[in-house]
Amino acid sequence: MTSPELRMDAYERIVFFTGAGLSSESGIPTYRGKGGIWSSYNYEEYACQRAFERNPDKVWDFHDERRRVVGAARPCLSHRIIAAVEEERPGTHVVTQNIDGLHRKAGSHTISELHGSLWRVRCDCAPGLHANDEVPISRRRCPECGAWRRPDIVWFEDPMQTVPLEAAIDAILACDLLVSIGTSGVVYPAAELPRMAKAGGATLIEINPEDTPVSHWYDVRMRGPGSEMLSELWPQHAH
Repeated sequence: MTSPELRMDAYERIVFFTGAGLSSESGIPTYRGKGGIWSSYNYEEYACQRAFERNPDKVWDFHDERRRVVGAARPCLSHRIIAAVEEERPGTHVVTQNIDGLHRKAGSHTISELHGSLWRVRCDCAPGLHANDEVPISRRRCPECGAWRRPDIVWFEDPMQTVPLEAAIDAILACDLLVSIGTSGVVYPAAELPRMAKAGGATLIEINPEDTPVSHWYDVRMRGPGSEMLSELWPQHAH
């Protein structure tokens, strides 16, 4: 099926599962494919714990530049439609692989950030996370212990963070509709989440410019930009 033949008002427990393709409409480069960040940068030098231990300043310089680019971006229509649906239907949950914080900036509140946030830092000396929206960050070392603070991001080779993953799984298992937008379908374990929703009896919609390795799981496959496709599903919020 290539176009929705659904009554969107029939769903109460909606999960929006979002990836880098969603934020590309806000001017944020994707990570893979043509023009993606990792076509220009080697993650082993900029986005793994080994790189951070070798040269934390180099890694922080890279992430400060990412903060500069992301900080200048604004939520696109897709982000705003998702936030409007959440306001209308409180059972809505956003599960995102993005670290840019644009869902929150658009007004969404119930969000599981599977890969962390570019706007938080953490240190092993103390539990909890610390919001930090400075560009560039002024204190790369922890004021408590003097150790290097690191971005609260799931880098390459890092394990997935337990709390957001468990919240995402709970929402996925309970949902009656999952709408996937701009995900590549190749990053695990996140790519496995739509299959779990399918097994739980949810209706699945995939919004992407092209097929992904998991497109066959979806009941509805919509090919085009997220803002255009979401506007077809929820025209009352397309402004």
